Amino acid sequence: MKVILLEDVKGQGKKGELVNVSDGHARNFLLPRKLAVEATAGNLKTLKEQEQKKKRQLEKRIADAESIQGKLETLTVTIEAKAGSGGRLFGAVTGQEIVEALRKQHGITIEKNKIVQSEPIKAIGSYEVKVKLGNEISGMINVKVIEA
Repeated sequence: MKVILLEDVKGQGKKGELVNVSDGHARNFLLPRKLAVEATAGNLKTLKEQEQKKKRQLEKRIADAESIQGKLETLTVTIEAKAGSGGRLFGAVTGQEIVEALRKQHGITIEKNKIVQSEPIKAIGSYEVKVKLGNEISGMINVKVIEA
């Protein structure tokens, strides 16, 4: 019997897959536990529509990430921080501070966990900070730290 899995089933397949299982396994285990539905024409059509919807959403996320990437490449974010002698900061510039400055100065909203700093910014100067935008797309932000 062909069924469409509604959940991941160990040994059978992943959610959304069309699999061929024995009639008894489908009737006695998968269908009563609502782990699968029978592969009728209507259910197959619904499955195809859901796959197309997921594909469109993925394409939209990729397009959004690429547009943000293009904007980020040209921007410079300026952050004021208290510094001591020699341009050393009291503390460090965090990802949260970068995200807030980006939102206030340029109106671009990203999550703080998307900011990737190889090492903390602890001195006055200009830095390039990597931003992971999702779907293997990343960009760079120019961060300029000035003394407050």
